[in-house]
Amino acid sequence: MTAPHDVPGVHTVIGLDAGIANLRDADHLIRHLMGSLGLPTGTIACTHLIRTDAHRGTAVSLALPDAHVAEVTWAHLADLAGPTESAVLGEREYGPDHAARTAALAAKEHAHRQGGRAVVYPGADRLTGIVTVTDVLALTAIDRITVVGQPSTDGQGPDPATPVLTRDHVRPEWRNGQLTLALVPAPGGALAPFEVPNPTPCCADHA
Repeated sequence: MTAPHDVPGVHTVIGLDAGIANLRDADHLIRHLMGSLGLPTGTIACTHLIRTDAHRGTAVSLALPDAHVAEVTWAHLADLAGPTESAVLGEREYGPDHAARTAALAAKEHAHRQGGRAVVYPGADRLTGIVTVTDVLALTAIDRITVVGQPSTDGQGPDPATPVLTRDHVRPEWRNGQLTLALVPAPGGALAPFEVPNPTPCCADHA
C-alpha cells in the first residue's frame, strides 16, 4: 500500500505524553483514543520509547490523514486532557513543559518516519491468524519486511509465499522512512513477528 498512508508533514502528526511507562499501557491508550475520538481508518498511531536525561517513559503519536482531521482531533484532545497530560501539534502545545517536550519528540520521530512502533495502521486488522509475506505487504501499510539474523540479499526480503504466524499482534516500526516489520524464524519454516504479545495469549486467558 503506497499513497494512502503517506504523512504530509508535522501539521498532521500529534504527539501525546500521558505519563505512561510501558508499551502495554500505551497500546491500551491508543485503542481508547481511536474509539473516544472517532479517528478514521487512515490514522497511523505509534508508541515511542523516550529516554532523555529529564524523562523516561512511553509517548504516543497520531498521524492523521489530513490537516482538517488533525485540527478536529487536536480540539477534542484538549477538551479531554488531564492536568498531567501534554500534547503537541506543529508549534502548538498544552500541558506541563517537560511532558510537552516528550510529546514533541514523539511527533518529530513520526513525522520524519525515523521512529515509532505502529499499533494502528491501514490494514492492521487483516493481520490475524496465518498470512503470507505477500499478504502483509499487499494488504497493509507495511513497506518492508526483514528477518532478524538473516540479512537480505540485493535488498530482497523473505520468500513472498512464506507463512507468517501473526499471533494477532503485529507491530511494525518506522525505519529510514519505511514502515518495517521485523520477523523471526518460527516452526515449520514459517516466520513470526519479533515482538511477542504481552501478556501472551495463554497468560491472558488465565487472567
